[in-house]
Order: sequence, then C-alpha cells, then structure tokens
Amino acid sequence: MKSKYCAGCGIKLQDENILNIGFTTNLENELCMRCFRVKNYGEYESVSSTIIDYEQIIENINKTKDLVLYVVDILNLPYDLEKMRRLTNNDILLVLNKRDLLPLSVKDEKIIEYLKKRELGYQDIIIVSSEKNLNMDLLLIKIRRWQRSKNVYVVGYTNAGKSSLISKFIKNYGDGDTKLTIAPLPSTTLNKIVIPINDELTLIDTPGIVDSSNIINYVDRKMYKKLNSKKEIKAKTYQLMPKQCLLIGDIMRLNYLEGDRNSLTFYIPNEIKIHRCMYRNKTMTDLTRRCVSVRYGEDLVINGLGFIKIVAECTIELYINKDIQVFTRKNMI
Repeated sequence: MKSKYCAGCGIKLQDENILNIGFTTNLENELCMRCFRVKNYGEYESVSSTIIDYEQIIENINKTKDLVLYVVDILNLPYDLEKMRRLTNNDILLVLNKRDLLPLSVKDEKIIEYLKKRELGYQDIIIVSSEKNLNMDLLLIKIRRWQRSKNVYVVGYTNAGKSSLISKFIKNYGDGDTKLTIAPLPSTTLNKIVIPINDELTLIDTPGIVDSSNIINYVDRKMYKKLNSKKEIKAKTYQLMPKQCLLIGDIMRLNYLEGDRNSLTFYIPNEIKIHRCMYRNKTMTDLTRRCVSVRYGEDLVINGLGFIKIVAECTIELYINKDIQVFTRKNMI
C-alpha cells in the first residue's frame, strides 16, 4: 500500500502504534490523531524536536535553486537573524509577520531601514500581517520577482505564523481546496508539506525550527495563550529610579539597579500585567539572577515575550528562567 501523509503536519500516517507520531485509527483518514485533536478539540500533544532532522531539510533545500521565505515574528526578532543566510545559498525573502501586533504609530519604513543597516544578506525584506491580510499582495509580487521555479520553501521558527501565512495564500490565491492544520501551538508541522496554490506557485511548508531559549517552552497553556495575543500592543512606559522594581506577569522580575531616572517602554502582549513592587519584596527572586548592562539607545529583548525600549544607560537586574534568552540590541523603534 502506498504511504500516506497527514494533511495537517505532514508526518507519515500509521495505524500500528497509538503511542507513536502519525497514528490514525484508519489509514483512509486525512489527519493523524494529533492533528485531528488540535483541529477539532484544541488539544495539543508536544513532540520532541529530536524527531525533526532540520539539517536534512535544509540540505534538501540547498539542492534546489528555489526561493525561500524566511518568516519571523516582528515582535520577537531572533538574536541571530542572519542564521538562515548562513544555512542556505538560495535566494531568501525575509518576511516579518504579525505586523498587526505592533502599534500603528510604528512606521514600517523605519523598521526596514533599521534591518537593512545590519546588512543581513537577504534579497528583500517585507512586513506583513497574515492575520489582517496586510501586504500579502505585495509579498506575492516579490515572490514572483525572485522565484526560480513554481516551488517556494517556507521556513522559520515555531510560532512565527508560517501556517497562518500559508493559509492566507491558499484563501487569496489558491485554485483548490487545500487546507492546513493551524493552532496557536509550537511544532504543529512535523514534516515538509507541499501545498499547490495555483499553476504558478507551490509553497513547501517545513517544520518550525524549535528555539529552546524561547519563553513559550517554559510556560503553561494559559500563559501561552496570553503570549499569543492577537491584539495590537499598547506600549506601557514606566519611569524608574535605582532600587525600584517591576514584576512582569509571573514570569520575570526587573530591578533597576544603577543609572539616572530612566524611561522603560514595554512592547509585550497586553495580557501580561506589570506591577511595581518594593525592592525588599522577594517575589520571584528564586529564579535565576542576571545582571544586564544596557547602553544608550538599546532595547532589552526577552525571547518570546517582546522587548523593552530603554532611553538611557543603566544596569538592570533580572530574575527569570535560566533557559530563556535575554539580549540587547539597538533600538528598533
């Protein structure tokens, strides 16, 4: 019997072992049990990233001349944004997704200019919102300009919105009834999936690259939903002096240690509440302590949560899970 693959995650279907990925009660089904539960009940079963051979996937992409769409979350730009350029020699469009989450006052041109100064090496940069259908036509125009064949690969970290973007392509430009399993959960796609959009374009979805330093790996389902808010962020600004503290949800404590009176503007989901607390208060001090020196005109980035725009030079003390990446960069906004 010819092998059949799940229409949701791309994994090979099997009906022999319910404990293994790809299990289905009937090989005639279109979805594995995992994707069926995601789609119909919102249930989610995590999958170890060790079953996904990213190196092999990238190696196969490198054997082609096909265009690559590198999709990233604009609110959570990776520390190593140049990584995909090093992994493949194919032409790459950097697609900044989830534009709808940033305040409208933020100018797209400023962000693109900011990134172009970094000389990332990508063929072009475009800002989109698959949720609001923003700039999708422009993205299609850029794809047509750079594509070498009808096949275009879609790559990126988990939670960047790859599947949502592809689904918008299916809805806007598709001539068939192809559908994807979409859920606000990491690692929904487990193997590459070929998605014919029309006679001129076939998108090839790939598994989201698992980032073990992202905060989404260390929170419960309730907090995960808050981190994946669909609402436009309302930036929150706090004036801080030394020995003043903020509690960010129940995931991070920020102590302002040294510096002049400073302005900290938080670009994080609205559902994550921020509270002032007394310095002598010991809330969350059982987490890993990190001391970060922030220079003039830098952001403090918490991987998966968002970023804090800081005006003046200062020293900040954080208490946060030891595995979550924290770094500084030049102000994006």
